[in-house]
Amino acid sequence: MRRLTNQEFADILQFGLQELDGPNVLPRHEVVPPAEVTGNPGMAEASAPFESAPLAGFRPEVLMSRKFRDQSFARQVKAAYGGRCAISGLELRNGGGRPEVEAAHIRPVAHNGPDIVRNGLALSGTLHWMFDRGLISVASDYRILVSHNKVDGETIKRLIAPEQKLFLPENKKDYPHPEYLRFHRETVFGQVA
Repeated sequence: MRRLTNQEFADILQFGLQELDGPNVLPRHEVVPPAEVTGNPGMAEASAPFESAPLAGFRPEVLMSRKFRDQSFARQVKAAYGGRCAISGLELRNGGGRPEVEAAHIRPVAHNGPDIVRNGLALSGTLHWMFDRGLISVASDYRILVSHNKVDGETIKRLIAPEQKLFLPENKKDYPHPEYLRFHRETVFGQVA
């Protein structure tokens, strides 16, 4: 066995895409409908010619590496917040009874944020997206901070609880760590869009 060159692969592909002949081949040109159908407008349309789709040339494959994420992180964060979004206060459940919140890292994994509950917030999908992009953050006193030059007032009213304060876990040991919150405010908040 040997590896094919790009040219050999392209030749094989081109050979496989040659037009075929015979009774089992799909028609590649317009089929004229029978006379009885053409007399009744709206009942049939002339078929469009079948053309092969253009193919892109060789597309290289990329092998990627990303940091490992502990699957229990999401379960633990959701449990700590009781399945409730820490910013909106909503507790939505799907048909199976599972909470529809996501576990967001406060200090991102890309910045060596650990998979521990104190580095997590249970957030709805939209608020998770906003948090990750620095549109919202959390102050040291747990007030919700909003990048007002990027998020309009109507969106704030719809997505953030009126008190604009974080809904915290029942157990104080699960509260967000102040250092992770500081990191998010200083490194992520207002920086990404």
